[in-house]
Amino acid sequence: MTRYSPPTRRAKGPQQGRMRGVAALLAATMLLAQPAQALARCTNETDQAIFEVEALKTELMVVATTCKGPAEDRYNDFVRRYQQGLVVSNRGLGQYFARSHGKGGQRQQDIFITELANARSNNARQLGSDFCARNNGLFDEVMALQGVTDLPAYAATKDLLSSGVTACPDGAAAASPARATPAAARRSTR
Repeated sequence: MTRYSPPTRRAKGPQQGRMRGVAALLAATMLLAQPAQALARCTNETDQAIFEVEALKTELMVVATTCKGPAEDRYNDFVRRYQQGLVVSNRGLGQYFARSHGKGGQRQQDIFITELANARSNNARQLGSDFCARNNGLFDEVMALQGVTDLPAYAATKDLLSSGVTACPDGAAAASPARATPAAARRSTR
């Protein structure tokens, strides 16, 4: 025996547009109402800063290799200007992985750097032709900093680790509430 179900009425014209608008508003409200996903952070703020600077350097490298032309020269200018800080940061990254993984530290560091570069490159691919327009300004911002000591605080505001690769990947990270303010605001200025 089959059941009879009356045909459903479809809204037409302006009513259909309003219903779509209400549905979109409801969906947006549900997304906003969900708790923000906590980003894993290093338990040590110095380690966190090292990972954030590495992520910034990688992002600028991806901008240079993706956008070509003047971006490549600007990346070289960035490396020359912040060479001292980048060397210290790279040394700290190596020390972190040596502490965390012993003899396998260099291998784990290489894996992390590769995964970070892949994540940033994937982000560039997802943005497509919009990537260069959105990110070429990073060079202006970073080159306008007062000096090398400002680099970690600036890197912290970019949240470049939130797209697939986290700081302290060996488990020495603590889940923290999603940042309402950048990490730079929590750190004291040097």
